[in-house]
Amino acid sequence: MSIEVITFGCRLNAYESEVMKREAEAGGLKDAILINTCAVTNEAVRQARQAVRKAKRDNPNAKVIVTGCAAQTEAETFSTMDEVDLVLGNTEKLQRKAYQEVAAFGIDETEKVRVNDIMSVTETAGHLIDGLEGRARAFVQVQNGCDHRCTFCIIPYGRGNSRSVPMGVVIDQITRLVANGYNEIVLTGVDITSYGADLPGTPRLGTLTAKILKLVPDLKRLRLSSIDSIEADGDLMRVIAEDERLMPHFHLSLQAGDDMILKRMKRRHLRADTIQFCEDVRRLRPDVVFGADIIAGFPTETEEMFLNSLNIVDECGLTHLHVFPFSPRPGTPAARMPLLDRALVKERGARLRAKGEEVLVKHLQGEIGHTRAVLIEKEGLGRTEQFTQVEVSGGVAGQIAETRISGHTGRHLMGDILSKAA
Repeated sequence: MSIEVITFGCRLNAYESEVMKREAEAGGLKDAILINTCAVTNEAVRQARQAVRKAKRDNPNAKVIVTGCAAQTEAETFSTMDEVDLVLGNTEKLQRKAYQEVAAFGIDETEKVRVNDIMSVTETAGHLIDGLEGRARAFVQVQNGCDHRCTFCIIPYGRGNSRSVPMGVVIDQITRLVANGYNEIVLTGVDITSYGADLPGTPRLGTLTAKILKLVPDLKRLRLSSIDSIEADGDLMRVIAEDERLMPHFHLSLQAGDDMILKRMKRRHLRADTIQFCEDVRRLRPDVVFGADIIAGFPTETEEMFLNSLNIVDECGLTHLHVFPFSPRPGTPAARMPLLDRALVKERGARLRAKGEEVLVKHLQGEIGHTRAVLIEKEGLGRTEQFTQVEVSGGVAGQIAETRISGHTGRHLMGDILSKAA
């Protein structure tokens, strides 16, 4: 074997895994498994530890290198595992030098942990990639880190403070990716709606989005990863209204639908703000579909508070739900709040997931008979403009195919390709 990368977590991690593989190979590293972890929940850390054990069991002679957010925030958790050869921080994992040193000198047991202070990092995206292996769409990092301190979240301590990629660098990379045949680009980061606050002139995400669509006219589809709707600026709303190349799917960092819980989470929006945002966007783009992250069973959550979160699904017209039963992360303020019984947390999570299945089926049913431009991800499977998965017959990865929606399975759509649009 040469280099294998196992990725957990967000789209930014998926992007960075491509960079890690490239830099490790260029640095001369061989026979290694890189595990790019996530720290968003205790379950994510547990899965990473499980992957470490399996990787070493299946490949006893390979070096196992653990990195990512969980490695950054819980270096000792992984360094004490016998199966782990090296722990790299979120900055170090993108540096060719780190892999060159391992390739040339091996791993000294006394230097098993190479994790620097993430809060001191000011640079981002000192790396460009020309594509993502085996993917029909390309992710482009425009931002990293987070300046907010939500009480449940450990991620700022894994990613550092917010820092943005200059617009020129982003546009150059997207131009290269489009030239390499990518029809869809996804802008990704930890908190992309905070984009630009650290750049000269303080451009906003809307400014960046408008510039991309203007200066890369051959780009067919632009998509945003998770957004914080309270930070959506006027330029972004104008792009939503005026340019259909910005895909009509927005995944909201909602977290809760009750104002008291939102306050205890230290979120910056109220439930009314989210409802208003969804109404405004739907007026501008009637074909829009919303997804959202929602935490079930946050400390002090009463049944009435939970029902506010459950009900906001219908009030906002949400379709794709990511439900997280609350997981106390050591070192966060929420971990010190009065916790709910674990069984109750799981029960509320199950009710939210059931609601998610209900609204998804409603959306799928409403799509039957429509013609959608489907980006084929791999033979037989693709995504509509609204990011709804479609099962089709045939299709070539990376192509956009006009597809008639004929039915659904309860999980995804089924369709018939009419023609290849691109």
